[in-house]
Amino acid sequence: MTARSAPPFRADHVGSFLRPKYLLEARERKAKGEINADELRNVEDKAIAEIVKFQEDTGLQAITDGEFRRTYFHIDFLEQIGGVKTDIPVMIKRPDGSEELAPPVMRVIDKVRHTKDIQLADFQYLMSCTKRTPKVTIPSPTMLHFRGGRAGISKQHYPELEPDFYEDVAKAYGDELQSLSKAGCNYVQMDDTNLAYLCDDKMRAAAQARGDDPDELPHRYAKFVNRVVAKKPAGMTLAVHLCRGNFQSTWAAQGGYEPVAEALLAEMNVDAYFLEYDDARSGDFKPLRFLPKGKIVVLGLVTTKLGTLENKDDIKRRIDEAAKFVPLEQLALSPQCGFSSTVHGNNIAVEAQRAKLRLVIETADDVWGTA
Repeated sequence: MTARSAPPFRADHVGSFLRPKYLLEARERKAKGEINADELRNVEDKAIAEIVKFQEDTGLQAITDGEFRRTYFHIDFLEQIGGVKTDIPVMIKRPDGSEELAPPVMRVIDKVRHTKDIQLADFQYLMSCTKRTPKVTIPSPTMLHFRGGRAGISKQHYPELEPDFYEDVAKAYGDELQSLSKAGCNYVQMDDTNLAYLCDDKMRAAAQARGDDPDELPHRYAKFVNRVVAKKPAGMTLAVHLCRGNFQSTWAAQGGYEPVAEALLAEMNVDAYFLEYDDARSGDFKPLRFLPKGKIVVLGLVTTKLGTLENKDDIKRRIDEAAKFVPLEQLALSPQCGFSSTVHGNNIAVEAQRAKLRLVIETADDVWGTA
């Protein structure tokens, strides 16, 4: 067995990292009007150069910007697509009486279109910082449907969702992928909570209550993503990461992949999947039986929610279990999610990031060998 020379790599990662304190302070100063956007970007550039070096020193081949320019993994991208509006976040009360800011809600209020190159400048800076493979992470297009359903999409502009809504979103994504490809990007990961949420009985019930069929949605979303794949530039690896929630070490959904496995693995035409498998919430590996030849599943066996370091032999045993359902050659290893899907970060120490990633790399070397 050998290492992979193309993405996804045998030892890979989802992409986000804990923000350094000085970057968080700069964001606060920008919010207060004490510094301008250019000054904040200079601070971001410094932090990104440092996190790139961290990844390289740790031994990773896929390099991200840590999502250091974002507040939320999805909203910062989606609200820059034409026709999408983000509602102002509101303060909500928790059962214990404390308050927290609810994430903003996105709505489609006009025809969806690609009005500018969203990630291009960020990618160009990332590429200037590394000679390894730069990876861009963007939210899945399904995020524009699942959170609000039909009610979150303008009936004036989209009386029917099929085909115009799905095709317009796919074209916007295709235009974005083309702009990245022209700049030299060949590795993009789409982060998707929705298919993972459809593994959870409570989430499935909520979807049904608003008029969607939870059994039909995975197949619809596979077709939706396939519209994007059809517009993917030649030579670009397009992966999907499924997430059950990763806000400050908490989670939002649970349940094995069986309800979505066939649509996800057999029907969706992406190149690779990053699947969470860090605890019992993710179920067993049996759903992997739907994976066709030619695709890769990156097993997220190392948690980013807790600082406790996993045992290497335990991880190897779990890889062996997965290999009962899919050839070892079609598997790789990563942490289950990013370390900071939002600016707030998980409850984990900075140095624990390095230990977790080194464990992934060393385990992958043991299992698949080095190039």
